[in-house]
Amino acid sequence: MERKKINEIFYSLQGEGAFSGVPAIFVRFSGCNLKCSFCDTKHEEGKYLTNAEIIQEVAQFPARHVVLTGGEPSLFIDADLVDGLHSIGKFVAIETNGTRELPTNLDWITLSPKSYFFPKQANAEIKISRCDELKVLFLYQSDFEHYLQIPAKHYFLQPCDTGNAIRNKELQVALIEYLLAHPRWRLSLQLHKLLGVR
Repeated sequence: MERKKINEIFYSLQGEGAFSGVPAIFVRFSGCNLKCSFCDTKHEEGKYLTNAEIIQEVAQFPARHVVLTGGEPSLFIDADLVDGLHSIGKFVAIETNGTRELPTNLDWITLSPKSYFFPKQANAEIKISRCDELKVLFLYQSDFEHYLQIPAKHYFLQPCDTGNAIRNKELQVALIEYLLAHPRWRLSLQLHKLLGVR
């Protein structure tokens, strides 16, 4: 059986986007096809699990909501894993950079494109044509309106955590101004960081 490198499986509150505040089981895969400087996953860490072992660990937690995240989970997941999670009554969401095709049986797709940060890299181009929510990091760029061409139920802008409190505050102020001028977007905050939970 194929084993996938899992950074961690843990239970917490969804901190971002449309399901912010919802109890969720996070399956964090280790490894990505992009190398974002602000990534909070330590890709060198992890254990190798089969689909069955992943499902067994997820089944220990009471929440219905499961988030496949990373790294970049589309490098590892398949329809069989999603079907297995469905078989134990789970709602399966994914957080992806959108650079690879996805299984068709996912319940929720959060697309967080990173193409802006890698303008000359073909592997950063968005390959999926739809999502349930689009969540774009607000950092240095000023024009996000082209992202509205991607069909989605929700459009979020989220301030990037730069690791610098002063810079983070500047970004938050700039983002609020942008949102007020472009009301199709909604604000997403990293609630888990504000609350000090995983």
